[in-house]
Amino acid sequence: MKASNKNNGFKTPEGYFEGLTDKLLSKIAEEQSVLPKEAGFKAPEGYFDTLQQNILQKIDTAEPKVIQLNPYRKYYFAAAAVAAVALVIFGINFNSTESPTFEGLADSDIENYFENNTMELSSYELAEVISFDELDINDILDNQLIDDHIIDYLDDNIDDLDELNLETDE
Repeated sequence: MKASNKNNGFKTPEGYFEGLTDKLLSKIAEEQSVLPKEAGFKAPEGYFDTLQQNILQKIDTAEPKVIQLNPYRKYYFAAAAVAAVALVIFGINFNSTESPTFEGLADSDIENYFENNTMELSSYELAEVISFDELDINDILDNQLIDDHIIDYLDDNIDDLDELNLETDE
């Protein structure tokens, strides 16, 4: 970037600022002599005394039309909303006369209840409730064992099934 540009194209004439204030003051004095000394507009005498009466006579003083607002309209909407809610509540309860029964529960709901709610029963108390005659090993285990699945597993993971000495009815 250049330090300074001495040839910038803007120049003032010599002695321009020496007589500037005198020239400005003389111009202002000339312009003031052109302006009128008095205001050019005059109001007639007594004009403002009767102005208000003249304006009121020209204005039409007919009664404006009154539009009645409906202040109770919001109460109508609130009452309609309450009635709709009441109708829905009574309509739902009116049609459902069936009370829940034990047979209507799903087995998974019953199992979830016993898993999540501990009743702190001892094993002896459980033995009194559950009869062992009807009890099967699959009732105790979470995953039921199926013979076909066991044989498939053994086929995949054991090289020689004869070594297990299994007696099958194949």
